Formats: sequence, C-alpha cells, structure tokens
Amino acid sequence: MNKQNRWMVALALAAAGIGLATNPLIAQSGKAEVTIWLDQNGDPACQTKNFVDAFNREGKLATIKASIRKNSWDATKIALAAGAGPDIVTTPGPGFLGEVAKAGQLLPLDEFGWTKALAPWALSLGNFDGKLYGLPNEVETLVLYYNKTLFAKQGWKAPRTMDELVSLAATIKAAGLIPFAHANAEWKPANEWFVGEFLNHGAGSQAVYEALTGKRRWDDPSFVKAIETLDKLQKDGTFMGGLDRYYTSTFVQAITALGDGKAAMKIEGTWVVRDLVKSFGAKAKNTNDWDWVPMPASDGKASFNIGIGSTASINKNTKNPAAAAEVLNYMFQPKVQARMLNECGTVPGPISLPKTGLGKVDKRLQAILAQLDKAARANSYGYTTWTFFPPKTEQVLIKEIEKVWNGSMTAKEYLGEIQKQFDLDTAAGSGLPIPKR
Repeated sequence: MNKQNRWMVALALAAAGIGLATNPLIAQSGKAEVTIWLDQNGDPACQTKNFVDAFNREGKLATIKASIRKNSWDATKIALAAGAGPDIVTTPGPGFLGEVAKAGQLLPLDEFGWTKALAPWALSLGNFDGKLYGLPNEVETLVLYYNKTLFAKQGWKAPRTMDELVSLAATIKAAGLIPFAHANAEWKPANEWFVGEFLNHGAGSQAVYEALTGKRRWDDPSFVKAIETLDKLQKDGTFMGGLDRYYTSTFVQAITALGDGKAAMKIEGTWVVRDLVKSFGAKAKNTNDWDWVPMPASDGKASFNIGIGSTASINKNTKNPAAAAEVLNYMFQPKVQARMLNECGTVPGPISLPKTGLGKVDKRLQAILAQLDKAARANSYGYTTWTFFPPKTEQVLIKEIEKVWNGSMTAKEYLGEIQKQFDLDTAAGSGLPIPKR
C-alpha cells in the first residue's frame, strides 16, 4: 500500500473516531507534530488550554504545536500560496475556504467518513469542484444587541421592524449618544455583516434565496432600497458616531462604548457574546446590562441569518496527514465542541451536543442558538454572505460598499457590480451549493 493510500485509510478511521494508534497501517514511532495557528483576537489562551493542551494529553498519533498570529487568516493565505503554512488550516468561513480550495492548497476530505457526523446542509458548503475540502464549524447568526439599562432609562423599546430601527437610531443620535457601536479598523470584512443583514431583513430572505439561485437580480429594487437604508444610517453618522470613526475604531473601543452606555445598539454575530459579558461586567460599578432581539425586518417577523463562522481543513503540503486527521477528528467530537462553548464561548459546529455540562454558557446565548436551531430546522433562515456567496462576489460586496458610503457610487450601481461578479462566478462554477427552501 502506497503512502497516499495509507493516510487515506488513516483519515477515514479518524473521521469514524477509531483508535488510530492500534492500526498497523499507520503505526509509527513517537507522535507527529501538527501545527495550527490561533488568532490573536480569538482568545488564544482559552483555546490553548481547552483544545490544544487537552488534545496533547489525549492524542495517540499527534501532538499539536500552536502559534498565535495577528490576523491569522491573512498570514495563512500568504503562507499557503508559498507552499507553507500550518498543517490544520482554518478559515473565517466557506467563502474564504473556496479561495484556497480552488487554488489546490488543501487535501480533499470527502472520501473519509465525515458525512456521518455533520449536518448535510452545512457539510455541503465545504464542497468545491465536487470534492470536500473543509469541515464547517461555528454555526452562527447575527442579532441586534442593546444596552438594556440605557434603554430602560430612556424609555426606549427594542425595535422589531426596519422602520422602527431607523427611527430609533435617529432618536438615539438626537440624545447625544452613538446609535450603533460598529467598527472595522481591525477587520474590513465587518462591512459584510451589515450588508448581509440589510439585504436579508430589508428585502427578505426569500428574495436573497432567489438571487443566490439566479431567479432574481442583485440590483432588484427591493435590494436597492435595503442598501439605501444602510447607506443612510452610515452617512447619518449612526455607526460609531461617523464614517471616519467607523473606519478607525477598534472592536474593543466599540464594545466598551456599548458597555459604558455611550452607545446603544450593536448588530453583530453570536461570536461577540463572550466580549459582551466581559465588557458589561468589567467594572465593579458598572450596573449596565444587555439583551438582544432578532435583527429587525421590514415585515416585523423574526428571522435569523444562518452562517458558518469557520472551517477546518488539512494543508496539502502537510507531512503528517494521518496525524492531522486525528486532530480534526478530535476538534469535532461533541465533548470537545461543548467544552469550547462552555469555557471559551466558541459556538459549536453543526453537530449534536451533550445536554449537560453547559452551565457556564450565558442564557442569552443559549436562547439565540435555540431560536437559530429552530429556524434552521424549519428551513426558514436567511443567508450570511461569507457562507453562501461565491468568494469573489463576497469580496466585491465587502470592498465596493465603501464607495457607496463615500458617495462615489450609488446603491444601484453597487448592486450592479455584485451582479456582474456573481454572473462571472456562476459561469466559472464558483457558486456555493444553496440548500432548497
């Protein structure tokens, strides 16, 4: 049996959760070192303790060597292009995964048994050119968080419709406060959080589905209206107090403003709950509290955009594919995913978690995830851009919106550029599989 076949067998066994050290096909002396890069902004200390160190106590084939990187995804892309990089490749979502998968920088995983452990709709998003290159992790959504104490003091009610959201933002600004604690200095793709939310909740998730499946154009009047609403909020200075502050503020500054009551609301994903808990509880005299509501929609109906916050793959140039497979297998075990949620606030992938042992998980996050799960099961969810949009279309969406905000492009022209790239991506076969509604 050649080397390639030996590691394929090993990966299949790893996916099935079989004890690899006892298999004669992959017997080796000592443990192989598997590298992984942790992002500086992702609580690497907690990840090291609860994932890396825990694996190193339990792993049979491998030990993990973790390194902390600032903007780890950018560093990973550069390294992969040079034929290097970590053995375990993590991306910020399926759209980003597509970039490196299509560049031939990852090992295919689809023949190795993963389909039994993960939800089919989510697993399909790791497929490119008919092969599986990434495992979906961190099922997430975005909601409207707000300073509950501030709202009570001012007599404001959490908005349920898009019109109520726009009206409330104007009221908050008139009171001398920041309506939305938003910033993108550290992560320019934050732009797409807001574009995606306004497309889905302004025009409706059905309209987005139709556009993703080629039945509606992206420059449809319903989408133009949604982007014009977002543009108005940005130009009115509701994001962090002004466009210049949105571009220069850090995430810490934004969330601190919300916790201190200087800002009132925040549209962001489930990943931020950990930081909300820390920010609101950071000061002994801080009596502010926070809460959430579904992102307001034009029709007033609760809706949740579903997304995959990260993916995990194996570097094509790894020297130890069987050992890397053992790491991936461990990463997606229910007990590990539950521990990461409980201890680090890392939202799990599309797998079934144990019903006990989640006592440290904030009740508000549990409520969000429960409603998201209900929406996913009912097939009535919206679409995050980094999960369902072709990679190049996503990049146009992220970058070109800033031309709308600076006045050099209209909302319709912006959406026309998205349509042009979407057509090119579709023709090139770069579209992501869209589950049927």
